[in-house]
Formats: sequence, structure tokens, C-alpha cells
Amino acid sequence: MSKTTEAQKTTLAQIQAQVKAPKGQFNTFGKYNYRSCEDIMEAVKPVINPLGYWLIVTDEPVEIGGRIYIKATAILTNGTKETTYMADGYAREAENKKGMDDSQISGAASSYARKYALAGLFALDDNKDADATNNHADTKPQKPYLKPDTDAWNKAVAYLQKEGWNNVGKVESKYLLTEEHKKALQIQVEFE
Repeated sequence: MSKTTEAQKTTLAQIQAQVKAPKGQFNTFGKYNYRSCEDIMEAVKPVINPLGYWLIVTDEPVEIGGRIYIKATAILTNGTKETTYMADGYAREAENKKGMDDSQISGAASSYARKYALAGLFALDDNKDADATNNHADTKPQKPYLKPDTDAWNKAVAYLQKEGWNNVGKVESKYLLTEEHKKALQIQVEFE
């Protein structure tokens, strides 16, 4: 694992802190607000472009357990390997969806996967989106996301530095961690 420099951590943390992507869309059927992939992109560009960064989002179909998923990758870069950040997001294609043809089903899955990848990269909390507000039988409250540069993050770092990385499961029992944030947490715990 390569060591992340302090400047790299600061840059990504600054970008994440500046990106504000409000949930500007409203689902009239489910009666909830949400943010689209386009909403996130519109919020990100004014923050990253003046810093000399750009964003690339790709997706591809992948088979997992006999089902087709769309894997999206969001890449934030300024053209150097040292300051390139990536996050993946996945969404499963529905086997069929009433009123949608195959290309629309793939397009919807692509849009969700891209949204999830962008949300992970820019540390956007989505605990009140459609997936969290549906009133299904399981009504367990969702754990909060553990985000860099917060009191909870700093406490988790101190705890893991004292008790060891093998206790990360205790942190995960209390907080949700994106893969990118888990890697950043491990780097901070082991290299600082």
C-alpha cells in the first residue's frame, strides 16, 4: 500500500468539505427528495475545476452471482498519479421492469451506479434517499457514515491507533464506511 501524503489527504478532504449537492429532485410517488447523478456533477465541477482537477465517470456491466450489475467508477484527477482518487459504485439491473425496455433498464442502473460512485468519492451522505425512506418491514435505523475530518473520525483514528487496525469491526458496528473512507482511515491509522 502506498503512503498518502498530507497534501493529498488535505486536498481530497478540502474538496469533499466544499462539495454541497442538495437533494433538488422530488419523487411524487414515494414522496421523498433525492439527488441525481447530474445534481452531483453540477455541484462538483465548480469546486474541482478551479483547483485544476477534472472528473471522469465510467461504467461497465459485470456479472456477480449470476446477476448483471453495472459497476461505475468515478475518478478525480489533476493528471498526476499521486493526486488521482477513485471510487466504485454498483447497481443491479432489474430482470424486467414494467414499461421499460432493456436499454432503459441498463440506463437506470448506470445512473444509480454513477450516483453511488460519486457519493462515495465526495463523501455525500445519502441516508435519506429513496432506499432509506421506503417503508419496508425492516425499519432498523441506519448507522451514520463515518466521514473524514469529523470528531467521530478523529475518535475512530485514536481508538484504532491505540487498539490496532484489527478492531476496525467495532468501528464498523457503529458507523457505515465507504471503501474509500475505510482505506483512508487505515492509512491514517497505520502511517500517522
